[in-house]
Amino acid sequence: MTHQGRIHHLQGLIRDRRLSAAILFYSRDTYYYTGTAQPAYLVVLPEDFRLFVRRGHDIALKESDLDAERIIEEKSLERIVQIMFPGSGTGEKVGTELDILTVTQARSFTSALRERDLVDISSDVLAQRMIKDASEIGSIRKACHAVHAGHLATVGCLKAGMHELEFSAQVEAAHRLAGHEGCFFIRLNDFIMSRGPLASGPNLLATSGTLYTLCGAGLSAAIPTGASMRVIRREDLVLVDMPTCVEGYHADQARTYAVEQASGKAVDMFERLRSVSDRLVNDLRPGVSCGEAFSMAEEHAFELGIDDSFMQMHSGGRVHFIGHGIGLEVNEPPVLAKNGRTILLPGMVVAIELHLVDRTGVAMKIEDCVLLGPERNEILTLSPRKLVVVSN
Repeated sequence: MTHQGRIHHLQGLIRDRRLSAAILFYSRDTYYYTGTAQPAYLVVLPEDFRLFVRRGHDIALKESDLDAERIIEEKSLERIVQIMFPGSGTGEKVGTELDILTVTQARSFTSALRERDLVDISSDVLAQRMIKDASEIGSIRKACHAVHAGHLATVGCLKAGMHELEFSAQVEAAHRLAGHEGCFFIRLNDFIMSRGPLASGPNLLATSGTLYTLCGAGLSAAIPTGASMRVIRREDLVLVDMPTCVEGYHADQARTYAVEQASGKAVDMFERLRSVSDRLVNDLRPGVSCGEAFSMAEEHAFELGIDDSFMQMHSGGRVHFIGHGIGLEVNEPPVLAKNGRTILLPGMVVAIELHLVDRTGVAMKIEDCVLLGPERNEILTLSPRKLVVVSN
């Protein structure tokens, strides 16, 4: 679908909700609808739209495939409102991304809109973004190639005696050289994750409340996730769960490795965990709810005798989701959460994210990006889905 086609779809949503307009400002949303991430306000009316670029107007003209006359250089919200819908607007409703609108921004919006009321349109935008078109899937495939480059670097460099940080730097370098843009996006203010979860040995049990998953210890309390200065040892299990972003779209893959040797117990646990993932990939069908998907995973884990460690945390809590959508943000709807009501549909791309933590402290994880199809699903991530023993 073209960017203008996406805007036309949004216009239909605006009409359905009887809004006078929508004003979008978040770069991932404006990029989705216009093809440029230059700082801008996208103003969409039921029958009209304009992109008002605050800075980088000349660049936006080159990047966006919208008609040039619809791309206007203007940073004043007051003037934008006067251009698009003058008058007091008493009783009119204008949609925007209230989930990420700051108080300061809200005051500016309220002042410019005068008598109009702000309402949230984020859920509508995110619902539209859940279904990926061919170009989006193509970008996610490229991101999966970049994350696979990290796997190849792991096989080539992971060894006992190196610090987690040194190892992480080599994986990150491989990602970057394969086209990773060096950052990722998530729709939360003040979210921290370093370059992504990476952990070895006892650090696999580290859990930060900012992520609430296996995330590593980090270098300090300032950012308590990712690689630390711990020295990796022989027979350690090592987790690499570092996302990539290519052309604005993400890949999220987790793989567990063993340094030089893996215990029989670790191999057995991983095979059971992968079996849960395999069955879930096969069982997800259009019409299944996210909550039903979660229950399927729990049932598979119970049948395989790993329910006491499935999605368990070392702290004693349990994670109540087994996957999430992926696209312009590394975590986005749908969330495969316990009791989740969103219905899965063809064209969604979800990251199925499963882990085990048993009572003896053995921890491992597997995560893959999966394209949901009308009849069969496709695993987009490319790295071997096994416990890889690395000897260097």
